[in-house]
Amino acid sequence: MEALQRLTRRQVEALEAVRATETPQRGASLYAVAEALRVRSPSALDHLTQLEALRLVRRYRGKSRLTPRGQETLVEYRRHHRIAESMFSRLGLSPEDTCAAAREVDLALSHRTVERLCVAEGHPSTCPHGEPIPACATPERSGGRALCR
Repeated sequence: MEALQRLTRRQVEALEAVRATETPQRGASLYAVAEALRVRSPSALDHLTQLEALRLVRRYRGKSRLTPRGQETLVEYRRHHRIAESMFSRLGLSPEDTCAAAREVDLALSHRTVERLCVAEGHPSTCPHGEPIPACATPERSGGRALCR
């Protein structure tokens, strides 16, 4: 099972919260992550502890930062989500409905399935909301060969 498939929706949201609130000078505070997730600090700490165990977040002196692996995981998540949105858009769903439908499946899709969907969708460069779709898997991440493009 791939790393992204092991994450819960809330863990992905916690990664996004760290990314959104960390700065080059300082990591994200527990309070900022809790506020972004709209939970109390103990709940946010639980999510961060789990992400740290997966080596997606590093905590130091009460501040959290994404690790390179955490950053890569967020890029992979965006790719999965936006490719799924593109697929649902082609079925005639509105942009809002494509996002909701993509959230139902994006964490369950393997990289291989996402790459096949990308090929089937004609390698879209943006999602229905106009956001860029990250590039396909690199040869290093796919066992020595690029999967699409």
